[in-house]
Amino acid sequence: MAGHSHWAGIKHKKGKQDKVRSKIFAKLSREITVAAKIGAKDPTSNPRLRAAIQASREANMPKENIIRAISKSEIDVNKNYENLRYEGFGPHNTALIIETLTDNKNRTASNIRTILQKSGGRLGETGSTTHYFFACGVLHIVKDKISDEKILELSINAGAKDCSSSSEYHEILTEREDFYKIKIELEKKIDSFLYSSIEWRPQNYLDISKEESDAIIKMLETLEEDDDVQNTFVNCNIHIN
Repeated sequence: MAGHSHWAGIKHKKGKQDKVRSKIFAKLSREITVAAKIGAKDPTSNPRLRAAIQASREANMPKENIIRAISKSEIDVNKNYENLRYEGFGPHNTALIIETLTDNKNRTASNIRTILQKSGGRLGETGSTTHYFFACGVLHIVKDKISDEKILELSINAGAKDCSSSSEYHEILTEREDFYKIKIELEKKIDSFLYSSIEWRPQNYLDISKEESDAIIKMLETLEEDDDVQNTFVNCNIHIN
C-alpha cells in the first residue's frame, strides 16, 4: 500500500483506480484478519486491529468487508502469517524497504528478488538500507477541521515529534513507539483522520530525472501487485510530469 508516502499519492494519480482499490482492500483485509487472530476481536483493546480498521475506513472499504475479514480470523485457524521486512535497491541505486505479510516467506523472498533483479536492482541483506530511513508514526488531518495554531498546540501537548501544515492537510509525526498512544490522545479532540500509519521516511531524498522516475514507478507498481507486499518505501523524489 506504500503507506501515505510520496509514492502513495502518485500511484492514485496514475489511474488504475479499480485495480488499485481491489488490491488495497485485499491487503487491508489480510491485515485485519491477522490482527484479529493474534489479539482480541475488540478493536478498543487491540491497537493493531484498531489501526487496521481505521486504515480500511480511510480507504473507504465497505463495512461488510471489515466484518468478513474479522470473521476469517476464526476460520483460517491453520494459516499463519508473518510480518517480514525486506531491504534492497532499485534502479539508479535507490534504497527500498518492503514490508510484507506472508504465509510463505520463501515464496515472498523469491518474488521480491525476481522483481528487483528484473528492474535492475537487487535484494539486500538485513540492515543494508534501514540506515537511509527512520521509522515514525504519521497522522494527517484535513486542513479545514482545525487551525494551524490549534493542531500545533494539541500535537505538542500529546508528545508528538513534529507538526506541519500544507494547503491540504496537517501532518503530525510521532516516534514509532508513541504512535498509538498519541493517536488515542488526539482522538479525544479530532473525530477522524485523513490518514494514519507507521512509515519509513527517508533521511534524505535522492533527486532523480523523469526518465529515472519511470523505471522506479514501474518497479513499485510491480511490487504493489504482489499479494504479500503490504507497504513499499523508497528514498527518492518521483516525477510524474
